[in-house]
Amino acid sequence: MIAETVCSAVSAAGLGIAAVTAYRKRFLAAARLAAYSLVPIGLVMTGVVEWLSDTAFSVTAWAGFGVLGASWLLFSATRAVERRRGGTRKERRAAARSAQREAVAPAASAPSLGPAARPASRPAAAPRSDSADDFSDIEAILKKHGI
Repeated sequence: MIAETVCSAVSAAGLGIAAVTAYRKRFLAAARLAAYSLVPIGLVMTGVVEWLSDTAFSVTAWAGFGVLGASWLLFSATRAVERRRGGTRKERRAAARSAQREAVAPAASAPSLGPAARPASRPAAAPRSDSADDFSDIEAILKKHGI
């Protein structure tokens, strides 16, 4: 009852301000003010205000809003985890299958990458100078490891 009275008073005040604005030859602003001021009385007439006031004081309605909020939080959390993992379960399975097909067979002696992926022959070593004798033990270790 109080909400309907307040909405009616707001609408009447808004229409009064719109009339004063129209009197000052600002018709576009007056029409906009009239439109805004008719919204509260329209909500009262459709019953939305009564429904909102009943909902605002209902424990069941607030519990329902809480359940909806929890549902939204769970949905958001699962979407965030899904994005972090890299897609849906179907996408992860498809990626795992394609990775298994492209992998080298366990009994293979060399990777099956084709002839273009093999390294080119190594260039001949440059002739040594006399100061290179100091690093002969380091070169031996590097050659031993294939570097």
